[in-house]
Amino acid sequence: MMVATEYVEVEPKRSEVDALAGPTLLEFGSPWCGWCRRAQPLVAEALAAHADVRHIKIADASGRRLGRSFGVKLWPTLVFLRDGKEAARLVRPQRADEIARALAAVDPR
Repeated sequence: MMVATEYVEVEPKRSEVDALAGPTLLEFGSPWCGWCRRAQPLVAEALAAHADVRHIKIADASGRRLGRSFGVKLWPTLVFLRDGKEAARLVRPQRADEIARALAAVDPR
């Protein structure tokens, strides 16, 4: 799979996310968020070694249900899922290696 470059405006339903098979990275943020923009090369670098991980960038905001259901408070928040279940989470990651470790929790190589 590919690194997502655009945030989806229409978020999936929580039931759809819970039903996803395999490894998934949910990235909650906003295109105008400086923290989110800073994290993009780190996410891309870490995902380069995990081609099987589905990457979904979700434009989050107050009142958005999916982000609230995951307890998102700061951007970017990365939620790592394996078969729809949360296995790891990072808030405002600073390094690609910490993202890579979380990816290994859902996509062991």
